[in-house]
Amino acid sequence: MQSEIKIYVELDENKVPEKLQWEARDGGVELENSPAIFLSVWDDKAKEVLKIDLWTKEMPLEDMKKFYHQILHSMANTYERATQEEDVAKEIAMFAELFAQKSGIKM
Repeated sequence: MQSEIKIYVELDENKVPEKLQWEARDGGVELENSPAIFLSVWDDKAKEVLKIDLWTKEMPLEDMKKFYHQILHSMANTYERATQEEDVAKEIAMFAELFAQKSGIKM
């Protein structure tokens, strides 16, 4: 069995993303718009992360801050599930909250 996740990027004349869409039909997602997409892939040979970070010109700054905050919390949760290292996951979550305070999205 195989599943696909597709990302479509519409660029302006300067190759800046104007429109981002994605689909994952097995997950019930059919061509959804998104103003930002961060994708990380582990390169097993080089032992390093490969990443694609894209956002449209219309992505509001406050939404970008919230996006980062939620990514950090998601990383804490995923790290704990993958490693069972609750103490490290809590540190990541604490950093997410510090980030939220410093960026002004939470007081």
